[in-house]
Amino acid sequence: MTAHVVAGADGSPSSQAAVEWAADDAFRRRLPLRIVYVVERGPYDIPRFTNPEWPSIVAAHGREVLAEAERTARRRQPSVEVSTELLEGALVRLLCDQANAATEIVLGSRGRGGFAGALLGSVSTHVAGHAHGPVVVVRPGGETDREVVVGVDDDPYCEPALAYAFEQARLRGGALRALHAWQLPVHAFAPEIIYDMDEIRLSQLKVVRDRIGAWQEKFPEVTVLEDVQSAHPVDALVDASARAALVVVGSHGRGTLGSMMLGSVSRGVLHHAHCPVAVVRS
Repeated sequence: MTAHVVAGADGSPSSQAAVEWAADDAFRRRLPLRIVYVVERGPYDIPRFTNPEWPSIVAAHGREVLAEAERTARRRQPSVEVSTELLEGALVRLLCDQANAATEIVLGSRGRGGFAGALLGSVSTHVAGHAHGPVVVVRPGGETDREVVVGVDDDPYCEPALAYAFEQARLRGGALRALHAWQLPVHAFAPEIIYDMDEIRLSQLKVVRDRIGAWQEKFPEVTVLEDVQSAHPVDALVDASARAALVVVGSHGRGTLGSMMLGSVSRGVLHHAHCPVAVVRS
């Protein structure tokens, strides 16, 4: 893996937001930025039904999109080294290959044009479910705060997400909100079962402190806000996203089909958060 940031471009507003976010993060990390456009031949590769000049037309459009994306990145961060690349092949596979070879890949929440008219919402979900590196999904709109939110659980799968979140908080000079949401099991609402809620809250707080302790030692300059809530994890993270610059979630990386590899929490946050979301698979 070479140290660089990748952004997917297709000319949509979400794509422009992704390029701007990627340029900012490349500047923070002092890394070069590579912007890619993918031409999928599948939808128009049947000569009987298509204009034989269509592939070259689409490729020319891709080069125009890349040129505009490059201008956007250079206006945003003039000191960042920017390169572009036109790729041809299977969209998700190529984006995953780009992600696996980079520090991170940044995609818009929805796309058009070079992504064969598909919603990048579905594409970004599949990339986040298959890529080994961090996948950041960006929606149009400015960031409201420098605070980074990370979902914390008692499962080791969240360790890569914690590493990414602490690094993002350090780079931004903002606070890190370590959010752990928990719910009582269904049988807990039976009247004959008595729970000590204070004891439960303390045990859940211990989950957070045990998980982030080593990372606090590694990043002493990062202010950590411990946030333990009795709520569904997706609801808690989506609510926190309304006041954050970035939400970071981990994923088990289990399963075999597309977005199922994300897990229900990461998938729910990816679709409903109000700010950019980084999915970091274990």
